[in-house]
Amino acid sequence: MFIIFIFCSAINFVDWLQNHLISCPFKALTGIDCPGCGFQRSFIALLQGDLSKSWSLYPPTIPLLFLFITTAILYKIQLRQRALLFKILVIVVGNFVMISYLHKMCFS
Repeated sequence: MFIIFIFCSAINFVDWLQNHLISCPFKALTGIDCPGCGFQRSFIALLQGDLSKSWSLYPPTIPLLFLFITTAILYKIQLRQRALLFKILVIVVGNFVMISYLHKMCFS
């Protein structure tokens, strides 16, 4: 019974997310997609278990989520090279976001 409740709650949460997407102020002002446009729809597709749709909507979703989770873990764990590891992750994921954005703007 508890599993059914969690499943139904997850379905309701995804439906709620789909109906309450935040509009992009950059796109509203300029008419041009920003480097983050598509993240919300991609995240919802990922929550629904559709990895290929998530990737096609916004490829940096999974690396960004990995960065957020890793940052939270690094914040809690004391490592000697924590700052260096964080900087490397931010640079790698940031470059992935920008390459994805340039690819979308030039080839789409």
